[in-house]
This record gives sequence, structure tokens and C-alpha cells, in this order.
Amino acid sequence: MAVELPADIEEGCKELGKGVGYVLKVLCRQLEDNPLLGSPLGVPSLYVAQIDGETFEDCPELNVHYAYGPPQLGEGQVQIRSVEAIQMPTVEPDVQGDDQGPDPHLEARRVTAAWQRIEAWLRAHAPASYASLKAGASEGEISALEYTLGVRVPAGLKALWSLRAGVHDMRGAGFLLDDQTLMDLDAVAAFHRQQMLLQQRNRDDEFPTWRPSWIPFCSFWVDDRSYGLYLDTDTGQLCHFSRYAERWPKYASLTVYLEEIADALDAPSLASGSKPGLAGGALVWGPPTHPDPQNPSVPYTG
Repeated sequence: MAVELPADIEEGCKELGKGVGYVLKVLCRQLEDNPLLGSPLGVPSLYVAQIDGETFEDCPELNVHYAYGPPQLGEGQVQIRSVEAIQMPTVEPDVQGDDQGPDPHLEARRVTAAWQRIEAWLRAHAPASYASLKAGASEGEISALEYTLGVRVPAGLKALWSLRAGVHDMRGAGFLLDDQTLMDLDAVAAFHRQQMLLQQRNRDDEFPTWRPSWIPFCSFWVDDRSYGLYLDTDTGQLCHFSRYAERWPKYASLTVYLEEIADALDAPSLASGSKPGLAGGALVWGPPTHPDPQNPSVPYTG
């Protein structure tokens, strides 16, 4: 049997190490002979194969998520769904103190791996949400945004935006947790500028409604900023915002947030909060408390 390795996953693996491409080819040949090589994830036809990085040169320790047979695929079919680096290969030492914060390279790779898992699920199960994705931003576009904001974009968020810089205003775009949408760079700049102007007018130094180091990340809808999440670049936390000036930390980091989504998609029965479902080919988190306002007749399936 042939093992499908989607082109975007193969391309993304180039960032994980020089030896990853070779290792994946070896694994695909092994899966052709034994598709039950990996460990079950607790979800029908989903498995994970672990790669020991010490066995292969220039390859980190990997978790390779794949699907085999019904109900995810047809009988006898195997498809690689995502490749996640667990332990990065040794690099030349860079003298840093213990107070330098998270390794930006590791942060970027973890964000990339988590997003690849999310996107692979959308491509396989939620075509409406997958179709809403915009292309990634260039280094120049992200640098221009940094200049506009007056703050450096952290490595993880930069890695995400290089893959996908927002979503189109269409059905399925609100596929993030709480059915929120990924903001594009223009929206990020405009909302940040608006909040800074409001802050200057209020001049409330004790309880600021916005800081320069807060980068908006996702919102209620593409053109609706009633509430959403921003990345606090000082702490690394993802925090809640609303039009009522509510601000509080919600997730430890962007990495944690994306990995929580990816884990819930791979194993929804283990999700502690909202669970993924589908409505008209779109990923929604539920069960929903009310029908889709744009398409109230579309049924939800968890």
C-alpha cells in the first residue's frame, strides 16, 4: 500500500532538521509493510509513531501522527497527518544565562509543529475552515509590522504568521477555540493602533487598557473585535481582551494554546474543555449553545 505524505507537511519538515526528510521516507516504507507500527491515540484509525533522534543524524526526536483505514480514510489507506519535534538536535552552544527565557528556535518549531497538526486536521475533515486560510506573510511584511507596532514579534508568532497570516471573511473562518478567527497583519496593526490611541486618551497609568507590548492575535470574527486574545510579549502569555476593557491571562503561551487545539482535534475524548465538531464542513467548538447565525439550519455534529 502507498503512504500519503502531503506536500505541505513534507515542506514544513525541512525546518525541523536536515535528516527529517530521509527519516520520513524510511518510516513511510515501514508503514507500507506494517501500518499498525505506531501506537493508537484512542481515536479510531489515528496513530502516533515515535522516532528516536539518536538513531539518525541531524534528526530530532519526533512524533509522527498518521491515519490508517476507516473511519478517517478508506480501507488500506495511510496518510501522514503531522510531524512534531519533541527534542531538537544538538547545535553549537550559544552562551546564555538562565534568565534569557524560552529558546526562540524551539518555540518556533513547536508552534510550527502544532499548527501543522491543526491544518492537517482541517484539510482532512473541515474543508470550509481549510479554505478560509490565507497565505503566510513574508519576512518583509512581518518586519514592517514590527516597525508599525514598535515591538519585536516573538519567534512563535512569527513562525505562525509565516505559515498563515489570517483568514478570509467566509464561513469556517472561526475555527480557533471559542470559534474565534486568526487576525491578519493589517487587522493586527489597526487594532493595536486603535487601542494605543484609546490608552493615550485615558492616560490611566495604574490600570492601562493597552500596552505597546501587547500584540492582538485572534478575535471574535474577521471584522469584529468584540473580544479575542492578545500575546503579551513581556510575559509570553496569551490574554483575553474585550471591548469592556477586560484583560486577563488565559493561556500560558501561544505554544500551549495551539498544542491544546491540536491535541483536542487528535483526541477529542480527552479534551477537558470544548470539544471539536463540524457544521457544514466547518470546525466549530461545542456543542454550540445557539445555531450558526449565518446558517441556522446547518446541523452540528460532535
